[in-house]
Amino acid sequence: MAMAMAINSLSSTVALRHRCPHALSSVWPRGGTSRVLLGARTNSQFWGGIKRQFNSATITQAALQIDLVKCLVDNYAYLLHDTASGTTGIVDPSAAGPVVKALKEKGLSLDYILNTHHHWDHTGGNADLKKQYNAKVVGPRADQERIPGIDIALRDGETWMFGEQLMRVLDTPGHTRGHVSFYFERSKSLFTGDTLFSIGCGRLFEGSPEQMWISLSKLTALPDDTLVYCGHEYTMSNAKFALTVEPQNIALQSRAQQVKELRDKDQPTIPTTLREEKEFNPFLRPFSAELRKSLNVAAAASDIDAFAAVRAAKDRA
Repeated sequence: MAMAMAINSLSSTVALRHRCPHALSSVWPRGGTSRVLLGARTNSQFWGGIKRQFNSATITQAALQIDLVKCLVDNYAYLLHDTASGTTGIVDPSAAGPVVKALKEKGLSLDYILNTHHHWDHTGGNADLKKQYNAKVVGPRADQERIPGIDIALRDGETWMFGEQLMRVLDTPGHTRGHVSFYFERSKSLFTGDTLFSIGCGRLFEGSPEQMWISLSKLTALPDDTLVYCGHEYTMSNAKFALTVEPQNIALQSRAQQVKELRDKDQPTIPTTLREEKEFNPFLRPFSAELRKSLNVAAAASDIDAFAAVRAAKDRA
């Protein structure tokens, strides 16, 4: 409910639309800990400062500027800029062109390319960006043989300094076997690639339901006010599916309406927060009696079994 109020208060965000070969849905949210600019109501539970850019919405938290960059049809790449050190990076660039445009608009160069996993729609811009800016590629050690141009391979639990920003690496397999998520502790910003979406999660291309459930549980153990930046604008289709398995969820109903309003205006639904996702994301709610009843999952069944039923139902949707 709190989330719903926050989104309704967001009067000025920027549209970014993208696409993925395994797309399941489409849309965008909010989240944060300071205030929303451009006339939106201040809400201490959500949003860092947001201001209009050309093809992105800028959020600044703890000296880390984050811009949503439109790529392909519903992909998001994220331009990161540590204002203290001047370090600049891009998360999951599916194509070089939109990233180069965003860098030029901001007068920035590029130091690092961060990849959550190897799929082409998250790494397609690596080669051109590395060549043009001599940027270093950072990615998962578990999947380094499939990350184009990788220079820095990191494993689960390791920390790495992005300028003056401490980044923690979390192994989150399920969508792919080597998938990772990046957590910036000071800014409470989490880049989840195709593991966690707003009101959804990624397809299990290379992993099991148990692996994905463990990965999602690892992410939801982070602070509730963590901002979630996922790889795609899938929220609209995710919301439609979620309403079929938990139709009486008031927070979900409110969120679905907000998502529709945002997408009708071609505005993003990302970032969201972990607090919000726990309220209405069916992949994080296998304990829900209503959800289990909708999917004919026994009350005594494990959360993993219930999660698997949700994933299977979404795959059929």
